[in-house]
Amino acid sequence: MEKDTFISDSVVYVGVDDKTIDLFESQYEVPLGISYNSYVILDDKIAVMDTVDKRATDEWLANVEKALDGKKPDYLIVSHMEPDHAANIAMFAEKYPDMKIVVNNKTTGMIAQFFDTDLSARYVTVKEGESLELGSHKLTFYMMPMVHWPEVMAAYEESEKILFSADAFGKFGALDEYDEEGWTCEARRYYFNIVGKYGAQVQAVLKKLGTLDIKTICPLHGPILKEDLGYYIGLYDTWSKYEPEDDGIFVAYGSIHGNTADAAKKMAEILKAKGYKKVAIADLAREDLHECVEDAFRYGRLIVASATYDAGLFPIVETFVHHLIAKNYQNRKVGFIENGTWAPMAAKKLKEAFSGMKNITVAETVVSIRSVMKDSDIEAMEKLADEMM
Repeated sequence: MEKDTFISDSVVYVGVDDKTIDLFESQYEVPLGISYNSYVILDDKIAVMDTVDKRATDEWLANVEKALDGKKPDYLIVSHMEPDHAANIAMFAEKYPDMKIVVNNKTTGMIAQFFDTDLSARYVTVKEGESLELGSHKLTFYMMPMVHWPEVMAAYEESEKILFSADAFGKFGALDEYDEEGWTCEARRYYFNIVGKYGAQVQAVLKKLGTLDIKTICPLHGPILKEDLGYYIGLYDTWSKYEPEDDGIFVAYGSIHGNTADAAKKMAEILKAKGYKKVAIADLAREDLHECVEDAFRYGRLIVASATYDAGLFPIVETFVHHLIAKNYQNRKVGFIENGTWAPMAAKKLKEAFSGMKNITVAETVVSIRSVMKDSDIEAMEKLADEMM
């Protein structure tokens, strides 16, 4: 296990690992799979915290029934309506007809859209700061709009000081797969590609939840967090402020025949020689694009090297830049390398794209290569490296 799923005798993990999935949300590579987390709180009243994806229905239901041990749930808490957590609401409601469904006023319309069954008579609708008594356990609800859907809400259990955080603090990877890189890398890739656009909303939630005494974080994906919570919360604070996490530079390139790649690799060599502690480099066409987005946010500086293609950017570079725009890339210094045999245009297009982003400083030096890198281009790279420092 990457993390122990034991929470307490009365709060039981009933989630499921999915290691057959190839692309999460049909776009993100998940070589270590994904976990769909769900929990049962056993008390005078029993609450089930979210369901799971339809891919995992049977295993989840067996886990829930084992935890219930013949009892029936009183409540289903719906913290997030995305189908990887909410696909089984109607089925579970049919199985337990006396069970109430805890929602907020933004959840109800989504339930009606996803399911034909009218469940409205069974809703317990909660608002910001309202609580649900289960016995010795009490859940207090906090709205988290746009982290990363508008209806998302967290639940804080007071007696055991547990935050059920919905998709916040989530991570790619099944729980029974060892991740040699630890929590941070796949949590960072998850955050910036899924939640990253909504930094202001995450900041608002962090301020709201900052008053709580939290001992355990139970997210909807990834391991249960029990120790060093300040580390995880601190990273979320950094990420959602769009501040660089590491002192380094990322060189991202798109190359047709390898000549722009040669220039990008030379640029990385020059940067290392000038004393950069960390220089990351990626071929955008051959490496996981979403890891490249992650690295762009991780470091405070970025150099984009692109071949000119149809009087514009090489397509994969254009896609990369589009992702940065979509995820609110900001507060960085950027530099450009372009290549073109008869009419280099990539730098112009890059400047246009980055000019619309917030607090972006563009290096004055542009390396403009004609077909193949030459000594004069290396001199320009040296100058760009100095400026990026």
